[in-house]
Amino acid sequence: MTTKHLSLVFIAAMFLSLNACKKDAASSTLHIRMTDSPSALEEVNVDLLQVNVKFANDTTDWVNLQTTPGIYNLLGLQNGIDTLIAQGTFPTNVVKEIRLVLGSQNSVKVDGQSYPLTIPSGSESGLKIKVDKKLEANLETLLIDFDAALSVNLDPGGYKLKPVLRLK
Repeated sequence: MTTKHLSLVFIAAMFLSLNACKKDAASSTLHIRMTDSPSALEEVNVDLLQVNVKFANDTTDWVNLQTTPGIYNLLGLQNGIDTLIAQGTFPTNVVKEIRLVLGSQNSVKVDGQSYPLTIPSGSESGLKIKVDKKLEANLETLLIDFDAALSVNLDPGGYKLKPVLRLK
């Protein structure tokens, strides 16, 4: 027998002995699963007053969009549901920021009870979202995705919105 054959026989013997050991040992099946934690929040209502944009070539002024003001339940905008909140027609440009100006009628609903929702600087300077997107010469859609479960926090002063937003 050559050295090569002896090596193959040795490897085969090792494989058979390891396999035999496995049959004698107790086995356990491990499943790793993932789910989303349920939220105690039934509603997250934001009072939208105005949507503004800031363009790359404009260093100071916000441009008002034609906004559909109202109180929007963010939890009603899940699972592929969205709603048009503002629109406008502009020359092609780069959108640097979007600002959502909010009113004072913000609330959360927990266990059937409504509570005020504080949004720091929501009505003064608004919620600002960095964009940096070039508008093309056709219809552009920007989708703001609120993560309500991560955005709403309860502290000793009540419920506060610290927005976790994604732009799609």
